[in-house]
Amino acid sequence: MRKTTEVLRLRAAGMSAREIARAVNIARSTVAEYLRRADAAGVSWPLREGLDEEGLEALLFPTVEQTTERPVPDWAEVHRQLRSRRNHVTLRLTWLEWREQHPDGLGYSQYCAHYRRFLQSLDVVMRLSYAPGTRMFVDFSGDKATWCDAGTGEVHEADVFVAVLGCSGMLYVEATRGQDLFSWVGAHVHAFTAFCGVPEVTVPDNLKAAVTTACFYEPELNATYAELATHYNTVVLPTRVRRPRDKAAAEAGVLTVERWVLAPLRNRQFFSLAELNAAIAAEVAKVNTRPFRGEMSSRKDLFDELERPALRPLPERAYELAQWKKATVSIDYHVQGPDKKLYSVPYQLVRQRLDLRVSATTIEVYRSGRRVASHVREHGRRRYVTDPAHMPASHRAHAEWTPSRLISWGRSISPETGTFIERLLESRPHPEHAYRACLGLMNLARRYGDERLSLACRRALSIRSISYTSVKSILSEGLDRLPLPGEEATPPPPMHENLRGAAYFAEEA
Repeated sequence: MRKTTEVLRLRAAGMSAREIARAVNIARSTVAEYLRRADAAGVSWPLREGLDEEGLEALLFPTVEQTTERPVPDWAEVHRQLRSRRNHVTLRLTWLEWREQHPDGLGYSQYCAHYRRFLQSLDVVMRLSYAPGTRMFVDFSGDKATWCDAGTGEVHEADVFVAVLGCSGMLYVEATRGQDLFSWVGAHVHAFTAFCGVPEVTVPDNLKAAVTTACFYEPELNATYAELATHYNTVVLPTRVRRPRDKAAAEAGVLTVERWVLAPLRNRQFFSLAELNAAIAAEVAKVNTRPFRGEMSSRKDLFDELERPALRPLPERAYELAQWKKATVSIDYHVQGPDKKLYSVPYQLVRQRLDLRVSATTIEVYRSGRRVASHVREHGRRRYVTDPAHMPASHRAHAEWTPSRLISWGRSISPETGTFIERLLESRPHPEHAYRACLGLMNLARRYGDERLSLACRRALSIRSISYTSVKSILSEGLDRLPLPGEEATPPPPMHENLRGAAYFAEEA
């Protein structure tokens, strides 16, 4: 899938084509092509209602264009020749020699542009300066802080989140319970709030909470972290793997925090995470207001003068943490959310694989970036959350799966199995809610055999436990092989000469 939607969003945010190309890791010419097609089609960000990613793809790229690859010079060899000063080799000379072998190759201006791009990829050290409001570097400190539970006396280690603004060096520091996604995203929200604005670009490391797949060329962001960036209208540019110089400002900020924030607190004892963070905030305030060595200004001075006015405004509401997961729609047109709760989607999406966005209060279901269902998250004992609008006529999600067919399948095994399925369907608010349990019974029949399933259903009926889990437990514990209560077999009496039997009395009569 092309990154068209991200290109449109970043252009709407005011970024240039060059900045967009670096942000989404595609060529600048590709960005220009996407924007040209979007302008021709009259498409802009935000997308109009009803236009999802698939529709946008079909609108902008109706046919597959055939492209031909052009020859590419060996830039490493070109660079080696240019570094050899004794031969007086120039860049134009190398181009002329290469062009003789490749008449259809790059022109001289493009040849020079590609060579300059190659030079930027070399492992060189350079001092970087950032314009106000353009960069925020984030990382966790290598040193940890500790706090003691006042109730139990247990000592906990807290990870220390550090955010540094690139221009002013303004610091935000927070102790978290770990480096998990909840702590990572929450610390970002608090940092944006503390800075009273949002930078254009956020530069993290490749920890799991930020990057799902670390790649030298195209890292894959965690879905929740990417959603956070969209909510705050910032661009996330992870550093290269094992390249600490890419975030030298963060490394310097972490070192400052370890020396001037954590070290002064080493002999103090804290009895809650909130108390620890209050002490950290006081030390960070001292660092931010302390003048730089040899200068009159401090981080706070530069922040107030340069950085704060350049930051983007905060959104109207803070980001609500949400997690993303994949789910397949069952034949009962429900998907499984957290805590094994089942939420309905339009019945036309049966058997499709969808994206679930799970927050503390809502469950949202997306297909190709378009929301198809939304529910208030259930925290009680109710297992099925069903929107009547998602149900087909007569509650038939699919013509081939009906209560009568399921009952007939059960009766083909035994009358007890058919009766069990019939009562299982009757026990639910809607028969479709029992479809998933019936599929589980079919799976048990394949695993344990029809005869054992029949005996297990017979026992479940006798103890009035009409559920799939009851039948599964009976089979897994081997209870189906035991006689039912009241049907224990009576052992035959011992045979000896004093036992006359019924035949003796029949003869006397």
